[in-house]
Amino acid sequence: MSLLMCLTYACIFLFSQALVSWSIQELHISQETIEKISAAGQLMNCSAPVDVLFLFDGSYSIGKGSFERSKYLAIKLCDALDINPGKVRVGAIQFSNTPHLEFPLDAYFTKQEIKDKLRKIVFKGGRTETGLALKYILRKGFSGGRNSSIPQILIILTDGRSQGNVALPAKQLKERGIAVFAVGVSFPRWEELQALASEPAEWHILFAEDADDASNGLYTTFTESAICSAAFPGCGAESHSCERKTLERVKEFVGNYFCWKGSKSNNAVRTSLCPFYNWRNTFIKYPSRCYRTTCPAPKLSLECSVDLLFLVDSSSSTTLEGFLRYKAFLKRFLQAVWSRESPGNVGVAQYSNDVKMAVGIGGHQDALSLVKAVDSMQFSGGSTLTGKALRYVTQHGFKSGPVFADTPDDLPRVVVLLTDSNAQDSVAEAAKYSRGQDVFLIGIGSESLKAELDNITGNPKWTLIYSSPQDLFNKIPELQRKICSINSQGCPSQSMDLVFALDSSASVGRNNFVHLKTFVSSLSLQFDINRDVTQVGLVVFGKRPHTTFGLDTHVTSSDLHEAISQAPFVGGSASVGSSLLHIYDDLMTVQKGARPGVKKIVVVVTSGAGVEDAVVPAQQLRNNDVSLLVIGMEQVQVSSLLRIAGSHNNLLRIPSYEELKNNEELILERICDEAKKPANLCKPNPCMNDGVCVSGNGSYWCRCQGWVGPHCENRIQRGDTSQMHPAMVRAPQNRRSWRQLYRSRKHSKRQIPETH
Repeated sequence: MSLLMCLTYACIFLFSQALVSWSIQELHISQETIEKISAAGQLMNCSAPVDVLFLFDGSYSIGKGSFERSKYLAIKLCDALDINPGKVRVGAIQFSNTPHLEFPLDAYFTKQEIKDKLRKIVFKGGRTETGLALKYILRKGFSGGRNSSIPQILIILTDGRSQGNVALPAKQLKERGIAVFAVGVSFPRWEELQALASEPAEWHILFAEDADDASNGLYTTFTESAICSAAFPGCGAESHSCERKTLERVKEFVGNYFCWKGSKSNNAVRTSLCPFYNWRNTFIKYPSRCYRTTCPAPKLSLECSVDLLFLVDSSSSTTLEGFLRYKAFLKRFLQAVWSRESPGNVGVAQYSNDVKMAVGIGGHQDALSLVKAVDSMQFSGGSTLTGKALRYVTQHGFKSGPVFADTPDDLPRVVVLLTDSNAQDSVAEAAKYSRGQDVFLIGIGSESLKAELDNITGNPKWTLIYSSPQDLFNKIPELQRKICSINSQGCPSQSMDLVFALDSSASVGRNNFVHLKTFVSSLSLQFDINRDVTQVGLVVFGKRPHTTFGLDTHVTSSDLHEAISQAPFVGGSASVGSSLLHIYDDLMTVQKGARPGVKKIVVVVTSGAGVEDAVVPAQQLRNNDVSLLVIGMEQVQVSSLLRIAGSHNNLLRIPSYEELKNNEELILERICDEAKKPANLCKPNPCMNDGVCVSGNGSYWCRCQGWVGPHCENRIQRGDTSQMHPAMVRAPQNRRSWRQLYRSRKHSKRQIPETH
């Protein structure tokens, strides 16, 4: 049976009996070896100068279905190749009656372009003239290829049923130093593949019906021939006994029967005994050796402390097959990452019209009992009420939280939704409700559900899309990383006051401004939004700045996300300088929610227009311990922005607004680097009304004249002598003290008399 199908089906006993009768290639290896081969598939990447030419059999003997599988394999092989002008180049030819160049090696230089072009190749049909195709390559060479010092790889995808001689042209190609891989499609004729492939044949013959195994085989041969080098410790090629099969029609003698031979007269019939034959399909076996790269199986464990609930779709739309696939995935995940020592809790629920809790949170501690509980889940059918299910598990699926909200000791709550069908109720509102209740959502589904799952999770980063059943199982390490990254979003150990200033001028335009808002919303979701850790403010600017919301306005991620989407487009000309002055005067103050002793960061995203007046305000922010990160869009002049940013480390240029999402991690890293720097308690000055900030021993106090209060916020009344006792404010050291400071500040604001 094919390698990774073993991993995804046989080894978890899903549909294993149905697959055995259709096995084409059986590998007699241990479960441990299968896991090591699967681990190698996550690491494979050939980064070296190589010219790779795909030769597709587009004849009628292949058929359109097998031709599409050939294309799928080629696309999968591209995933293991570092495609760019200086490294791997890829071209393609299709042949049937005659060969046809689909695209040369110098036509496309990115992985995505190559994969898109491969998908668009159209099946032609005709005879299987493999020999003519090989002679075409002998005459024309590798169209668009480089000089002879670059290795040339020919990958032939065929069923090996050529209508002409292939041995001689194949021999001539190999004598020219071209490495030839023969990839069997459907039920191939292996003798012909042996004649086509380079020596040793067992290293150069692959099987298209298992794309992941073929990718591993190609990469293994590359690394062993020193075309590419395996850069991962512990990885290496191993051989395994394997048995390939093909399907042949065999003529079988049945017996002799009387048959008519004509007549000599009108009343005499001449008969004789004639042999009769039947044709039957038979499997022919080819014992061989398979060489594959293996790497140490990843040691997964759920070392993070979370309350984790799996919510499995059991509706009619997902089908019994889909439900069983998710059960198998869930069992495999629990076996791989869960143990009694895991610090969190796990539960499992299934839903359709209603929700059934198969395992309550913390109900089972060991993987074996969890797997048995999952095994007992029965397909229910019915409607896909995903919204109803999300509300139910949010309200009833987790342990009760602590009584005192000021001391949150409960674990982060995570729901992993596994569904293969569109919701039949209002799922967007339910998902928003769940996120608003601090339930973190991760969605897993097929490509057709991506838009809905993105809407459920609130961020595409938390959506996992799989392309096939075996690809679903390959997502286990990624899911483990996503679950455990919840506690390490943004800069969790660093409190910060973060303000975004977005260029909303005519030079940006309405459509690009939507990209800016999406970027800020996505980036903000990386932080723990509350009074104690991260506060976020937003300013949009054209000629004049506008505060969309201040630092202390929104205290949950869901409210923040909604507020960002409502930010207005201003238009007109841009003035970056006035926006920086506005941020310093109107947002970075205690009375507007800024917290003393917390690192303050301003992220400016600008088209480059209206930056001439920003140098002095930018310097004022830096002089007052406010970090400034400048992001220049498209063709902006870097030299002008460098004077505002102050250093190259605080300046980024993004080539297009669409590319902002691809640079999110880099921008997040820059923000976190700034957040880790020590903050000055007295900068910006937390004292109001010209009070002087005096710091010492981890605290500060405000020296006031004519005013009293922790921040000089109350005017002295006649006869009041409290000015003789200046208030001392200690730098908050934990979440509770920040909350107390906030409450005292809110109370003191109500005491400030109104002035005119």
